[in-house]
Amino acid sequence: MFVWLGLALVLGSFAALLIGPFPLTPSEAVGVLARVVSGAQPSGTQDTVLLSIRLPRVVAALLVGASLAAAGACYQTLFRNPLVSPDILGVSAGAGLGAVLGIFLSLPVAAIQLMGFAGGLAAVALVGFVAATVRGGDSTLVLVLAGVVVGALAGAATSLLKVLADPYDQLPAITFWLLGSLAGVKAGDILPAVPAVLFGLVPLFLLRWRINVLSLGDEEAKALGVEAGRLRLVVIFCATLITASVVAIAGVVGWVGLVIPHIARMIVGPGFGRLLPAAALLGAGYLLAVDTLARTLSGTEVPLGILTAVVGAPFFLWLLARGRRAWA
Repeated sequence: MFVWLGLALVLGSFAALLIGPFPLTPSEAVGVLARVVSGAQPSGTQDTVLLSIRLPRVVAALLVGASLAAAGACYQTLFRNPLVSPDILGVSAGAGLGAVLGIFLSLPVAAIQLMGFAGGLAAVALVGFVAATVRGGDSTLVLVLAGVVVGALAGAATSLLKVLADPYDQLPAITFWLLGSLAGVKAGDILPAVPAVLFGLVPLFLLRWRINVLSLGDEEAKALGVEAGRLRLVVIFCATLITASVVAIAGVVGWVGLVIPHIARMIVGPGFGRLLPAAALLGAGYLLAVDTLARTLSGTEVPLGILTAVVGAPFFLWLLARGRRAWA
């Protein structure tokens, strides 16, 4: 299964390099890549289109899709709920607020991405602080409710900045960023996010069996020798780090972290050791296909958030109709 998923991802990535307003043939793309491997300097329109525009965008789509899907799989396993996504702890809302503030202050692109990353981490830190100060009750429920409150506050602050923004310059940039897009991504935007994503993914993979035990519940995990509270904090931190890193690149892209982990669970089962890589591969392929569609569907690029919602909303309704029993 993983071999076929990996092969399909490689073929899909190569096809995405060929498709666009300036189409390339397979022989032309192979020729450009061969010249790069041989050490020749890029020259000509084909080299510019493939190496400076499409290749960074394809890599970004793979990274963002895999990261959001992996984070969604972590959150769903952690909270034992198939309707949970990376937005549940206010990560996307906090990252969105940070990036919108950077656009409002007319900061450079690198600073906007950094503020988006910091905003996502700050939102989860605030959620953790609120959950730690509230005593009594279900700790997981308190954490989720705190995430909803912090996400709502971040959304309100974002709306306030949209009202105060320049309607001719800042407001269109804010709106387009909040809808999610990879239109302006460059290789320099991707490189800083890769170490942060790996720093979050590697511990999750190494702790996959403990996370599997955690999905049974706190009492069962404690009986099997797993410290549920400490492990939960590690998982939340890693999943938040992954989400904030890619949201800073692509903006707020919804539904990937909700839909893809559930599809992966239907294919490979609930075992986290198989679920995590399957969700990452499917998420990468899904967002690659959506991004390719976004830049070829019409003359004007369609934001990613719109296309992912078109697919995700009907699937969400179908998931609600099936109920939780099938997931469990």
